[in-house]
Amino acid sequence: MRLYEHWNRIIIPEDKQEYFAASFTRGGITHRIITAQQQSMGMTTAAMLASKIIFEFRPEYLIMCGIAAGLGINAEHIYGDVIVPDVVWDYSAGKFTAPEKSAITFGNLGFIPRPTSLKADESVLDIVRSLKGHTDFEILVGPMACGSAVVANREVIEKRIRPLLPDTIGLDMESYGILYAAQNAAAPRPKAVIIKSICDYADQQKSDQYQKFAAYTSSMFTKELIEQHLPLIV
Repeated sequence: MRLYEHWNRIIIPEDKQEYFAASFTRGGITHRIITAQQQSMGMTTAAMLASKIIFEFRPEYLIMCGIAAGLGINAEHIYGDVIVPDVVWDYSAGKFTAPEKSAITFGNLGFIPRPTSLKADESVLDIVRSLKGHTDFEILVGPMACGSAVVANREVIEKRIRPLLPDTIGLDMESYGILYAAQNAAAPRPKAVIIKSICDYADQQKSDQYQKFAAYTSSMFTKELIEQHLPLIV
């Protein structure tokens, strides 16, 4: 999230991860922001990086911004709209089996889902909800599905996500790992927030065309939330 002019690299011995720090002033108090970028996609990488950030810096908030698929509950969900999940659930957890043993089938393959879910911090969600209607893009609050693979086939959505949690509005590959790391860290634990914008619809027309735009709206909403709305420890 390179939204500030002066970022200083932080070197942690024996850690190959790059971290950068910047600061901003609010109410006469200077606050520090630490940013880091995952080296690969997925829940495992997200959880590992989040855990290192929590251990090294003990942040008040742990925020992941980025891009996600919109699941298109209605035509008003468009590219660049921001998804802030109130619940994140792992739709990829389950058991592959013979097709006759499961209601979910893909050819000769059956799947028995065993999803797990995590709730986001309600105090942050209340702030996010209060901002709906006050931005140039829509802010969507609802369930986010998280899995370990890129999805570019709507059949996956209709068979593995919709039957389990029909109100799911977004799909990504990292959010569950972020919430899990935050909620299972040693105290003091940060409040974790997922802020992702729609860049595609997880269907056969999936492309990279709107990724930069979605990354921009996600980053700008994150910046506004940090600088103007989140309660910060003095």
